[in-house]
Amino acid sequence: MTTETQLKPEHHVEELERVTIRFAGDSGDGMQLTGTQFTRTAAVFGNDLATLPDFPAEIRAPAGSLPGVSGFQISFASTEIYTPGDRPDVLVAMNPAALKTNLGDLKPGGLLIVDKDEFEPTNLKKAAYESNPLEDGSLAGYQVVPIAITRQNELALEGLPLSAKDKFRCRNFYALGLILWLYGRTLDTTIKWATEQFKRRPDILEANLRALRAGYNFGETTELFRVQYRVPPAKVPPGTYRHISGNEATALGFVAASVLSGLPLFYGSYPITPASDILHELSKLKNFGVKTFQAEDEIAAIGAAIGAAYGGHLGLTGTSGPGLALKSEALNLAVMTELPIVVIDVQRAGPSTGMPTKTEQADLLQAMFGRNGDSYVAIVAPCTPSDCFIMAIEAFRIALKHMVPVVFLSDGYLGNGSEPWRIPDISELPRIEWKYAEPQEGKFNPYLRDPKTLARPWAVPGQKGLEHRIGGLEKSGETGDISYDPRNHHEMTLARKAKVDRIVDDIPLLQVTGPEEGDLLVLGWGGTYGSITSACENARKRGLSVASAHLRYLNPFPANLPEVLKRYKKVLIPELNTGQLALLIRGRFLVDAVSFNKISGQPFKIAEIEGKIDEVLGLRDEYVLEFTRSAGVSGG
Repeated sequence: MTTETQLKPEHHVEELERVTIRFAGDSGDGMQLTGTQFTRTAAVFGNDLATLPDFPAEIRAPAGSLPGVSGFQISFASTEIYTPGDRPDVLVAMNPAALKTNLGDLKPGGLLIVDKDEFEPTNLKKAAYESNPLEDGSLAGYQVVPIAITRQNELALEGLPLSAKDKFRCRNFYALGLILWLYGRTLDTTIKWATEQFKRRPDILEANLRALRAGYNFGETTELFRVQYRVPPAKVPPGTYRHISGNEATALGFVAASVLSGLPLFYGSYPITPASDILHELSKLKNFGVKTFQAEDEIAAIGAAIGAAYGGHLGLTGTSGPGLALKSEALNLAVMTELPIVVIDVQRAGPSTGMPTKTEQADLLQAMFGRNGDSYVAIVAPCTPSDCFIMAIEAFRIALKHMVPVVFLSDGYLGNGSEPWRIPDISELPRIEWKYAEPQEGKFNPYLRDPKTLARPWAVPGQKGLEHRIGGLEKSGETGDISYDPRNHHEMTLARKAKVDRIVDDIPLLQVTGPEEGDLLVLGWGGTYGSITSACENARKRGLSVASAHLRYLNPFPANLPEVLKRYKKVLIPELNTGQLALLIRGRFLVDAVSFNKISGQPFKIAEIEGKIDEVLGLRDEYVLEFTRSAGVSGG
C-alpha cells in the first residue's frame, strides 16, 4: 500500500543568506496584510528584516487597473541589513496589472508566482497586454510558476456560507500559506493573529485558515517546487525584540517622552497620509494619560497643541507636507511665544497633493525657512523606522530644555516601513529636564533667560504672581509687555536665533562610518540612511576610500560637521528632493558638495548610490550611467 508520505514529492532544502519578496496585487487583494503577516513570522523566527509597503496614490482606482496596484516588499536575512532590498528575488503577482507594474524590478532569473486564473481577456486588457504573457514567451527570463490560486482557494472554501466576494478575498491567505511553506516558516504566528482578529466572525476565521493551510499544503504536495529555502536567524544583541513601523515607533517615542518627563501628552492632528497612523496609535494609549484630538483642520490642530504647551503639557501635532504649510503661521506663533511644542512632518511627494502615498524628503527648506520673518526652530530627523522612537524623545527633550518649537522630520518610507526593534531598558533612555517658572523679585519677566540655554521661564496659568502677556506681537525682553521698539525687536530676534544655535552644545557629534579621512564622504539625512550605508559598505569592500555620515540633527547641525566635511576630497549628498541639504551645506560651509537627486516617490536603490559613487570618483562606466538614467535619478 502506498502511504501519503510516499506520495509527497521530495524537496531539497537550500540555505540562503538573504531573500527579498514582493507581494503585488489589486488594492483590494490584501497585499499589505499578506506582507505584514509574512513579516511578523520572519521577525518571530529571528531574521533581520526591512519592509517597503507601496500603496496606490488613488483612494480606490478601478479594480485590475495599473494605478490600482498595491505592493509590499520585505527583505529578510541572517545578517544585519539596512534596506528592503533593491530588486526582489521573488514576485507574487495576483493579477496582470501587478505583473505589468512590478516585473521590471524582478531580478533576472527570479521566481515569479502568478495567479493564472486572473489572466483572462478582461484583466489583460485593463493591464494593457496585447497577449497573455504566460503564453507568449515574454517571461522566458524568469522562473515562472503559474498557479490556479483563485480556483484552488474556492475549492478549499467549498461548503462555507460565504459570498463569492468574501471567498475571493481569502486568496491572499492562500498565497501567504504557499510562501510560508516555500521558506520553511510556521503558520502559527498567522493563525494566532487571525484567531484574535476574526474572533467575532468565526465564518471569516474559518475561511482564512482554510485558505492559509490549503496554500501551505499545496506547496508541500505539488511537484512545481523542487526546492525549499531556509534563511537562518540573524545574530543580534540579546534583548526583547518586536517588529515595529516608523509611525508606531514615533507614537511610542512620544509616549515615552511623556513618561520620562512626567508631563501629560496632548496630540492635536488632522488626518493626512502618511501621518494618520500616529493619531491611530496614540488614541489607543489613553491609559498613559495621552489626550488625542482630531481637529477640523490643520490650523486648529496646531492651535490646540500650542494651547496645551501654554497650559504646561507636552503639546504635539502631526501632519505631512501640505499640512505643515497650513500650520506655518501658528508655528510662528509658537516661535514668538517661545513655547515647547513639537510638530511631526511625515513627508510625502509634493507639491500640493502630489503623490500622497509616495515618499519624499522635500520639506527640509520648508521646515527651516517656511515662515514669515526670521523664525528659528530646531529640526531633528530619524534615520530608520526604529530610530523614530529615540528621536521623538529627543524632540521633546530639546523643546523643553530650550523652550523652543521642534520639527520632527520623518517621511513616508520611514513611517510605513518596519524593522525589528530591541525594546530598550528605561535606564538607557535620555533624561528630560524641565521646570515651571519660579517667582521672581518684583514684577515677573517672562523673558528672563537662562544664561546657558537662553530659554525663557515656562510660566503656566494658575501660578500666582507669574501673570504675563502672551501672543504674536513682539514683546519687551525686559518687561514682557508689547513692544514696538526697533532695538528691542533686533535684540529679541537675535536672542531667539541664538537660543536655537546654542542647542549645538546639547546634541551629539556627527559620527562617521568608514575611514576618518579619504576620497569621498557620502552625507545624508532621513530615510536615505539604509541605502547610503549599504552602498558605502559595498564601495569599501571594493577597496574604495569612501565614508558615510548621517545627519539626525538638522538645525542646528552637529558642532563637528564643518571639520568632518574638510577631511574628504569630495562630498556626495543623495536626497529624495532637488538638493535641499546640498544647498544648505554649500551655502553655510562653502563646500562644493555633489548633489544626487531622485524625485520619483521611491527610495534610493543601493545600486543607484553605488553608481554615483563610482561616477564621482571617476570610475563609472557607460553601463552604470545608463542604469542610473533609466532609474530616474539625477545629479550634478
